Amino acid sequence: MIRVLVVDDDFMVARLHSSVVARQQGFEVAGIASTGNDALRAVEATRPDLLLLDIYLPDMTGLEVLARLREGPGEDVDVIVISAARDLETLRTALRGGVFQYLVKPFEIESLQQRLGEYAVHRTELAELTEAGQDDVDRVFRASGVRVVGGLPKGISPETTDLVLRALEAADEDGLSATECAESTGLSRSSTRRYLEHLVSVGTAEMRPKYGAAGRPERRYRVR
Repeated sequence: MIRVLVVDDDFMVARLHSSVVARQQGFEVAGIASTGNDALRAVEATRPDLLLLDIYLPDMTGLEVLARLREGPGEDVDVIVISAARDLETLRTALRGGVFQYLVKPFEIESLQQRLGEYAVHRTELAELTEAGQDDVDRVFRASGVRVVGGLPKGISPETTDLVLRALEAADEDGLSATECAESTGLSRSSTRRYLEHLVSVGTAEMRPKYGAAGRPERRYRVR
């Protein structure tokens, strides 16, 4: 069983996330914490495998919790951030802290279920590896890279967001234009552009203009 500690200062939110964990096959709730200090004590006492960690806590930020974990008994615990924080500096700090994934509030419950499932697959793949080839290494690091999902506007689905994001992840450093991404995903160009702009707005992707000989610059998108 994958043991999960839920950290959120909103009792109802913590209860909801705990219920999702409890219903997920192969997972169990190790505990609930409503403050950063409670979370640190709970990690030391219960030794969970995974934290669902909010950023906005009453005594310290989730990023401070993350930093203390990496210096102490929670250095090997995995973390999925669940927060309304979406500023670039928070995302970068989460990335540097080794966060597995990042869910932006509000989001559909299915998104949390999907991320938990991906985490379980990731753990299984790691456990089964003895000597990794390059393909194995690429797959493991791709799975553990931070992806920001959630806060989806009307008409934006998590499944299609993930499809577009995977197309960007597979591109080279030059990224993709909306047309190229549409061809890769099978979506219409207008739909693809809408999803690309959403990923840019939440800080998961970036857009860079590419200037040609004449006319308007081409918009190129790539994962941050």
